[in-house]
Amino acid sequence: MPEKAVLAGINEQIGKEFAAAYLYLAMAAYFERNNLPGFAHWMRMQHQEETGHALRLFDYLLDRGAPVELDEIPKPPAKFKSPLDVLERAFSHEEKVTASINHLYELAVKSKDYPTQIQLQWFIAEQVEEEKMFSELVARVRMAGDSGSALFFVDRELAGRATQEPG
Repeated sequence: MPEKAVLAGINEQIGKEFAAAYLYLAMAAYFERNNLPGFAHWMRMQHQEETGHALRLFDYLLDRGAPVELDEIPKPPAKFKSPLDVLERAFSHEEKVTASINHLYELAVKSKDYPTQIQLQWFIAEQVEEEKMFSELVARVRMAGDSGSALFFVDRELAGRATQEPG
C-alpha cells in the first residue's frame, strides 16, 4: 500500500481527473450551443479520456489494497468568450494537471514507491501528448482568427475524432 502522502496525492489526483472530465463536458456543451458540433464531439472524447484516467488511478489503488476516497468535484465554468478562450483554458488546465502528476511522481520517488512510479510514468507520457494536442489546436484556432469558414474546417476535422479505448 502506498505511503500516506502518496495515497492522499493519488486520491486527490482522481478528483482532479474527474474534474477535468467535468470541465471538458461543460466545454462540449458550449460548443454544441454555438453550432460547432465537431468541437463538441472532440470535447466529449476528452471527457471520456479524462474519466478513463481517473478510473485508471481508482483501479490502481484498489489493486494495491488501498482505500479510495472520492471528494467533491468543483462546478466547471459554463460561460466562455469564444472557441479560442475555451481551448486556451483547456490547455492551461492540462498544464496544471501535468504539474500535479509531476508532483505526485516526486512524492512516489521520495517514498521509494516503485509501483506508483511505474504507474505515473504512463501519466507523464500521456500529459506530453495532451499538452501537444491542445497546443496545436490552440494554434490552429488562432490561425483561423475571425474567419468563420476556417473555423468550420477545423470543426469538420474534429468531428472525425475516433473514440479511444481507456489506457
